[in-house]
Amino acid sequence: MFTKIADWIVFGLLRLDSASRFGEAVHFFVVDVIKIYVLLFVMISFIGFLRSFLSASRIKEWIGSRGLLGYLSASLFGIVTPFCSCSSIPIFIGLLKAGVPVGVTFSFLITSPLINEYLVVLMLGFFGWKITLAYILNGVLIGVVAGLIISKVRVEGYLVEGIVNSDGPGEERKFYGLSDRFNFGIGEAITIFKRIWLWVMVGVGIGALLHNFVPNTVIQRVVNSVGVFSVPIAVLLGAPMYGSCAAIVPIAVVLFQKGVPLGTALAFMMSTSALSLPEAVLLRQVIRLPLIILFFMITIVGIIGVGYLMNLLYGFL
Repeated sequence: MFTKIADWIVFGLLRLDSASRFGEAVHFFVVDVIKIYVLLFVMISFIGFLRSFLSASRIKEWIGSRGLLGYLSASLFGIVTPFCSCSSIPIFIGLLKAGVPVGVTFSFLITSPLINEYLVVLMLGFFGWKITLAYILNGVLIGVVAGLIISKVRVEGYLVEGIVNSDGPGEERKFYGLSDRFNFGIGEAITIFKRIWLWVMVGVGIGALLHNFVPNTVIQRVVNSVGVFSVPIAVLLGAPMYGSCAAIVPIAVVLFQKGVPLGTALAFMMSTSALSLPEAVLLRQVIRLPLIILFFMITIVGIIGVGYLMNLLYGFL
């Protein structure tokens, strides 16, 4: 269906030559943009509807629980919060103020931008369920392990004074019937769509150019030149950048199709999603520089490990 719509737009309405590289690039762009927009809007609306049944106080109770369950709950909560690395920080601050253990809040902070519904939808469409499931499990593992490590370090002194237990739970929204919950899901989809629609076009546009104008041999030559170091290089290149998952996934897909190892492409995507310089600046409001550095280092090492693991497991996925 998406291909037929793209055929009509590109080759019928715009009258581009289907045999030309430019025509193929535009067709690739239109197909992916339509497909991503439809999938994102439908899935975000549905998950927003499901999220309306979750109580904020119950979520804080689960996340604030002691032991491994608290870290796992925080990571799982991060999955159902559709935020980028910067927009996750207000929730992170709210959890700190509510008295949730510091390590547990970091499990949320890492997983929230790393795994979310629109990233999962995109990955399902491009990579299939096996690779998507492996990505989710590894993302949760990074969040839990990083939270546990941070909890073992005495980090309370690196929090801005007065940030912990300074505020109680906020007022919860009340829903009146299924229609109200359905409207909440639609409204959340519209809000997120407004924030990411341009990122989708940028990411797919870059992917279309790579797909149609950059020969496979060029990409493969670059990857082969760095050999086993392709994963850490991809992570270090992605970490300083700031971009939406909606923009990064199409680029990672094309890199993979061009011969970049799966783990290397995913490591680049993960580092771009989970870490950014703007995020570090915002975090400085509530935590001091040594803890920010520790957070970045643990996350980078975890993503590099996942990249190598996914490269090894690709043949089984």
